[in-house]
Amino acid sequence: MPPSIPLYFVTPKQVNNDYANYAVWLEMSGFTGQPDSYCLLPSADAELACVLVGKPSTFNTWTLGDLAQSLPAQKYALADDLSADEATKLCLGWTLGQYRFTRYKRTDANALPELDFPDNVDQHYITAAAESTYLVRDLINTPALDMHPEALAAEAQKVAERFNAKCSITASEALADANYPMIYGVGRANGHDNAQAPRLVDIRWGKPNAPKVTLVGKGVCFDTGGLNMKSSAGMKLMKKDMGGAAQVLGLAQMIMQLNLPVHLRVLIPAVENSISASATRPSDVLMSRQGTTVEIGNTDAEGRLVLADALTEASSEQPDLLIDCATLTGAARVAVGAELAALFCNDDEIAEALIACGERQDDPLWRLPLHEPYRNMLDSRVADIHNISNAPYGGAITAALFLREFTAGQSPWIHIDFMAFNMRSRPGRPEGGDAMGMRALFALIKERFGG
Repeated sequence: MPPSIPLYFVTPKQVNNDYANYAVWLEMSGFTGQPDSYCLLPSADAELACVLVGKPSTFNTWTLGDLAQSLPAQKYALADDLSADEATKLCLGWTLGQYRFTRYKRTDANALPELDFPDNVDQHYITAAAESTYLVRDLINTPALDMHPEALAAEAQKVAERFNAKCSITASEALADANYPMIYGVGRANGHDNAQAPRLVDIRWGKPNAPKVTLVGKGVCFDTGGLNMKSSAGMKLMKKDMGGAAQVLGLAQMIMQLNLPVHLRVLIPAVENSISASATRPSDVLMSRQGTTVEIGNTDAEGRLVLADALTEASSEQPDLLIDCATLTGAARVAVGAELAALFCNDDEIAEALIACGERQDDPLWRLPLHEPYRNMLDSRVADIHNISNAPYGGAITAALFLREFTAGQSPWIHIDFMAFNMRSRPGRPEGGDAMGMRALFALIKERFGG
C-alpha cells in the first residue's frame, strides 16, 4: 500500500521561503498560502507529492471541511505537529465534510479521499459526533413521504435498541386517553392513516440515581400550516420541521455512545400538521396536559402545542436539566439568521456556559431574552393562554414564553429555536438538513455532569 500523501499547513512566508523550487507552479496555481486555499504539488515522476493548505490564524472544525470532498481520492495524512484538540477538530470537520445524502440517487457517488488520523485524536468522540450528525442530517433530508410520524418513531426505536434503552410509543387515540390532548389535537387530522397518525416517543436510558437530563424535540414531520395553510414557498422546506426531534435523537445517541453518567429521557411528539375535516380550527380551544386551556389563533403555530404537552410531562419529574429543540419560529431566523441557533434559558450561568461550549466546539448559539413584559401578549379573552402573540413583533420570544408556561418553573431549562437546514454549502456543512447546537449541548452536559 502506498504511503499517505502529506498535508502541510503553510503561511505565505513559508510558501515564499520553503517552496521556491515550485515558484512557477505555485504562481500558475494561484496559491500564495492564504487561508481557505490549497495546492497540489507534483513529484519528479508526476505523482502527487504533497498538499499545501493555507494556514489559518487558528484551526477550527471546518478548516478541512472542503478538502474532504475536493481532493483526489487518495489517502492523506496531517504532517504537522498538532495538539490533541487541534487534531480532533480537524479530523471531525474532515469527517463531517464527507457527508452525502444518496438515498434517492440512482448512480454511485464518486470515491472520496481518506485521511489517516493522528494518534492523539479523540477517535471515540469523532465517531460519536459524526455518526450523530449524519443521523440528524439523514432524518431531516428524508422527505415526509418516507419520514412520517411512524417512520420517525421507528428511527427513534432503532437508536434506543442500539444502546439497550427503553422505548415506548403512544399513538393515535391512545394519546388522548393518556392525556396528551394537544399532541392528539394537532395530529388528529391524519388519524385515518396509521403512518401519519400522531405519536409520542418516550426513551429512557441510564442509571435511575444518576442526574436526570431530559430532551424534548419537536417532531412535526410535515407542516402544511393546517387550516392557516402556508404558501407554496413556505411549505417547500417543511420536511425539516421535525429537525428538533432529529437533533435530540442525535444528542441522545452521542450521550449513550460516549456513556455519559446521566439518567437520560427523550420525549418526541411526532405529528403531521395537515388539513382535513378533523383538523384543529382557528379559534378552537384545546385543553393541555397541564390543564391550561389554549386558544388557537393560528394553526400554523402548532409546534409549540405539541411541545407544551411533552414539556409538561418532562418537567413532572423535575430533571436536573431540561432541554428542548425546535424549528419553532421564522422570527428567530429574522433575528439571528439561518446559520445561528437561537438560545433561550432561564438560568444565566447555564446560558453563559452553553455559549462558551458552543464557541469551543465551533457550534455557536446566540442568546435571546425571555422578556417578561411580552408575556401579556399571549393573553386570551376566552382561554388561559393564546398560542400566538397579539403583536407582530418578537415572535421568537413570545413563543419561548408560551413554552415556559408548561415547564412548571423547571430550572434550568434550555430552549433552542433553530433552522435545522443549511441554505448554502459551507466547509463541512453541505446544503441540507443539519444539527445546530448539538455538539455544544453535549459539551455542556459532559461539563456539568461528568463523563
